[in-house]
Amino acid sequence: MQRRTSLTALMGWAGLSLAPFGSLAATVLQSLKPSTRMPVLFVGHGSPMNAIEDNHWRRSWQSLGAELLRRSERPQMILCISAHWLTRGSWQLTGMAQPRTIHDFGGFPQALFDQQYSAPGAPEVAKALARELRAPGNGRALDVDEHEWGLDHGTWSALKPMFPLADIPVVQLSMDYDRSPQDHYLLGQQLQKLRDRGVLIVGSGNIVHNLRVTRRGAAQNETYDWAAEFDTLVQDQIKKGQLDALAHFQKLGQVARMSHPTHEHYLPLLYAAGAARATEMPRFFNTGFQSASISMRSVLWG
Repeated sequence: MQRRTSLTALMGWAGLSLAPFGSLAATVLQSLKPSTRMPVLFVGHGSPMNAIEDNHWRRSWQSLGAELLRRSERPQMILCISAHWLTRGSWQLTGMAQPRTIHDFGGFPQALFDQQYSAPGAPEVAKALARELRAPGNGRALDVDEHEWGLDHGTWSALKPMFPLADIPVVQLSMDYDRSPQDHYLLGQQLQKLRDRGVLIVGSGNIVHNLRVTRRGAAQNETYDWAAEFDTLVQDQIKKGQLDALAHFQKLGQVARMSHPTHEHYLPLLYAAGAARATEMPRFFNTGFQSASISMRSVLWG
């Protein structure tokens, strides 16, 4: 409880003395000003080719980015949780000033490998957040990666169409794959206060993701019965504000196992849902499937 109070203090003040809270906390408060509440976004990112192809998914991201920039306040920072950064034993935040663009895929055209997303990082903010956020269960502080990672394609393939100027700092949060889905949701809840400090929370994965049974060239609405069922069940829980129930997806049995032979693409949804509020009306977009077994359904709260 003391640590939750500390997080609230870090992210919730406006105009109070910074002296009692240490230099890193002060840096966060100086860098992230109080703001109107930022939205929370879950993006179904699908194939890396969506970053460069002129298709429905990419055009939707472009429109959404323009919409977000037209709001009264633009994001001061983006915190992204991608399906493609898995750690074991701890959560990590990217802490480099200029995160590299990671091309973590193979077998695609050179044009995709040529893509760069030069958004700056926010090293001091990342260090302060690592101190203040706490791993559910054991209460450990998070770790900061200052050298190894960067922005993987789960992050840049969607952010580049949304914010092509790359002028908003981006920090990635890894997912500790040793932890339960409930723990990922609980950490997402700790991110709620960041929204009042100008931080756009973005989870990037897919509500259905089974590469073993993809069908290239499938129509946008063509899918399997089990995939459609799981996608609809998740949609209904979100519509009803049953966000905590999302962490118990494995109880759905066979449709869940078929939809996620491994569940790293589902976990980013739990961070977004945790950072959202059950009373916020969700807005769905990019509904449909890519290659029959990848749900591109995306959600905006707030």
